[in-house]
Amino acid sequence: MPNITTEAWVIYASRESSPPPAELYKEEFSFPDIDEHEVLAEPIYGCWEANMSHALDRRPIDICRYRKEEKAVIGNAGVVRVLKTGSNVANLKTGDLCIVFCNGIWDGYGFPERILGYDAPQTIGVLAKRMKLHEKQLIKVPEGSAYSLQQWAAFSLRYITAWANWQRAYGCWKALWAQDFIGVPQVWGWGGGVSLAELSLATMFGCKAALISSSDERLSLIERMGITAIDRRQFSNLYMEEEKYDSDATYRKTYQEAEEIFLKIVEEQTDQKGVSIFVDFIGSPVFRATLKALSRQGVITTAGWKEGMITSTLRAVECMKWHVHVHTHYAQYKQGVEAVNFAEASGWLPPGDDEVYDWDDIPTLAHDYRNGKLTTYFPIFRVNSL
Repeated sequence: MPNITTEAWVIYASRESSPPPAELYKEEFSFPDIDEHEVLAEPIYGCWEANMSHALDRRPIDICRYRKEEKAVIGNAGVVRVLKTGSNVANLKTGDLCIVFCNGIWDGYGFPERILGYDAPQTIGVLAKRMKLHEKQLIKVPEGSAYSLQQWAAFSLRYITAWANWQRAYGCWKALWAQDFIGVPQVWGWGGGVSLAELSLATMFGCKAALISSSDERLSLIERMGITAIDRRQFSNLYMEEEKYDSDATYRKTYQEAEEIFLKIVEEQTDQKGVSIFVDFIGSPVFRATLKALSRQGVITTAGWKEGMITSTLRAVECMKWHVHVHTHYAQYKQGVEAVNFAEASGWLPPGDDEVYDWDDIPTLAHDYRNGKLTTYFPIFRVNSL
């Protein structure tokens, strides 16, 4: 089978025991031609995702070592144009515009085990001028869509993740309460684009939503989307480091003061009832405060982490408070299709007015993201011209 050669930004495995962060190198990249269930495609737009920065940081894993590959092409959110289809691909044709559905390896029920363009071996991400995908890794952009390809590129990972996570979290919350709840569910969030997507979805389900941020630009966007904006700068020292908390009295006092301010804001915003569903994509630095903010019969939900993977709980307390902890990982293919159809019908998509980075500026984008220089939730880059 002949190889296909294209231009790509690649990262290499490190041979060091304590490796430095990976660098992006622009070079030729070759891969085998498509098989009967695969599609050859060219990315048009991509969206920089947190997992791409995790790959560059080699945390929690060096993905090249994990995949047993010398080098890899990352990137799992975007819009592509189909160039060629395998002989047994039924629902796609040359010229179709599709979003990337980044389930790299799935189990017998379609739940993701590994992610395309990240930890799934032999997969190619959108940081390549050409890539091949399984037919179940593409969902067609609705024909005649009212929304831009940049919006669909930003939608493909974060909004589908939000859709699947919200289904489970909201379903669990309703199961806890049955018909007993009186009032409006309070849904809060820590995090970035997935949290924004999930909270905007919560408002469509009749919930009152609040999202925490420390950026003026993001706070303004949150308000424009009908979500209450909570300025994190009011409690900027709310960042738990357990060892330091136990050993440093000054740090402990500073943290407790910040936590007290945060919990007072929660009480004021929720009429002292607490948060019904807390969407937490940050992890251990805020986990303690999140649990304290959660109402009885409340749900804490996540589909990932950004600043801390390991969390701990007092099981007895969580039992007595009837708390449910929900963990999801991207989505099943059918959930992706549902999310796209819902989005087109309702307008549940990212705003789509962000700066677009050019192909040659992708290392700059990676640097800006890593160093907190971006105000957008959805950093878009261009790979090929439309």
